[in-house]
Amino acid sequence: MAVDTTGIEGLLVVRWPTYEDERGFFRQTYQIAELAEALGREPVLRQGNHSHSVPGVLRGFHAEPWDKLVYVVRGHAYAAIADIRPESPTFGQHRSFMLGEPPDGERIRLFVSAGLANSFCTLGAGPVDYLYDVSDYWRPDVDKPSVAWDDPDLAVEWPLAAPVLSDADRANPTLRELFPEHPRWG
Repeated sequence: MAVDTTGIEGLLVVRWPTYEDERGFFRQTYQIAELAEALGREPVLRQGNHSHSVPGVLRGFHAEPWDKLVYVVRGHAYAAIADIRPESPTFGQHRSFMLGEPPDGERIRLFVSAGLANSFCTLGAGPVDYLYDVSDYWRPDVDKPSVAWDDPDLAVEWPLAAPVLSDADRANPTLRELFPEHPRWG
């Protein structure tokens, strides 16, 4: 097993071997102890979520005040994680990953710390099942900043030119609009 860092604090890639035979495959997807060692703290997962998306969907950059442990169990997704924490030295940076079934994706898990913005789009002809366990219960009254999927400062090279978006994701502000006084724009 390997927990790899990404250059963005709190964004980890978790890789485990896959054991395949004529019946299919088996793989472990994480151990809390290994995540704790890599993070320097023990994450607590309290709620599991399942997002099912049809081909061509892009779910925009959403940052919640809880950790997420992401895994694509069916289909292929292009995930982009952006650091929108204004106090972070990597503010405005992102990392991208191809998740899902080989050969087009990789069966990895992403650990996305609280405050990082999670986004993904579905690729291929079939639906995508995107699972994510979170460290707190969903609450509608909590501030959950979102950022435009096509923010020019993030400059994500999305593999879809015209994705299917929710009305809310179409209306998300840019980083400059969210943090107009940030020194990065200086």
